[in-house]
Amino acid sequence: MLIDDIVAAAPVIPVVVLERVADAVPLARALLAGGLPVIEVTLRTDAALEAIRAIARDVPEAIVGAGTVLDAADLSGAREAGAHFAVSPGTTPELLDSAGADGFPLLPGVMTPSDVIAAITAGYDVLKFFPAVQAGGVDMLKAFAGPFPQVRFCPTGGINLSNAPEFLALPNVCCIGGSWITPADSIQAADWGAVTRLASQARRLRA
Repeated sequence: MLIDDIVAAAPVIPVVVLERVADAVPLARALLAGGLPVIEVTLRTDAALEAIRAIARDVPEAIVGAGTVLDAADLSGAREAGAHFAVSPGTTPELLDSAGADGFPLLPGVMTPSDVIAAITAGYDVLKFFPAVQAGGVDMLKAFAGPFPQVRFCPTGGINLSNAPEFLALPNVCCIGGSWITPADSIQAADWGAVTRLASQARRLRA
């Protein structure tokens, strides 16, 4: 699967933090029921890789990825767990080269024009803009459109239901990432109906 296909699958990629492996499959099914097939499980907890493995095995219609990937070892672990793609908060030559060598779909994080140029030089033109709101938000993405017309962005960081439409209206934004769809309290309470409702609401942000 190409990164272009992944970012085109839905307007929002839920950014998920899972503390318990047991929550992975019901959460993925709740997101799918709401129309969001792409799921980014961040590598911020001990449960993350096993959660990715469980989703890849038991919810094959989901497109599960690993987030907060920092180096080649994280990429290797994500691939071995069955992740379809990886997302990084920043960009290093090692990370770009490692993903490129294996053809593993990577959404590399950028914040500055220099980051964007480094990613383009390495052959990437679909990038994560992070942290989106803190790094200039919609105005920064508009500014990027001039010197980087070939690049599309998935802004993530500080985005919620109220400001999401502003980002999705930009021609150089292919999708957005957000954690508001999978609140920690809903996951803790196993309130999968709430997750499905939030996912359905997010799906309607772009026709």
